[in-house]
Formats: sequence, C-alpha cells, structure tokens
Amino acid sequence: AGSEIFTPAHEENVRFIYEAWQCVERDLRSQMGSERGLVEEYVEKMPNPSLKAFKPVDLGDLKRRNTQDAKKS
Repeated sequence: AGSEIFTPAHEENVRFIYEAWQCVERDLRSQMGSERGLVEEYVEKMPNPSLKAFKPVDLGDLKRRNTQDAKKS
C-alpha cells in the first residue's frame, strides 16, 4: 500500500533544489566571518514612482491591534 513512485523529473527537481540550497548554506557560512554579515538590503536601481509615498507596516503592531479588537468583540 504506500510505496511511492518518483519520476525522473521529480528526482531531478529535488536534486536541483538540494544542490541550490547547499550553495546558499555554504555562502552563509562563508559570510559569517566577513564584515558583510548575513543581511543584505535590496535597493531598486530605478524605484517605481507610484511607490514613493509607501510607508512600511509594522506587522507586529498590526497583529497586536487585531488581537485586541478580536478580544473586545
């Protein structure tokens, strides 16, 4: 009853993802000793003008307010 059959395409996808993740982990380990650290900020080269007024949302605060509102009802 439970033997799974994996197609060659499935195995190739799993192998690709595994190898790509190994590269990510290797890069993270090599950065730990460098000044650069583990965090890299992405900045658009040509920002979208319609996002100029965008203000980031504090998700933690939003969750707290929604939790408080749910308790009131």
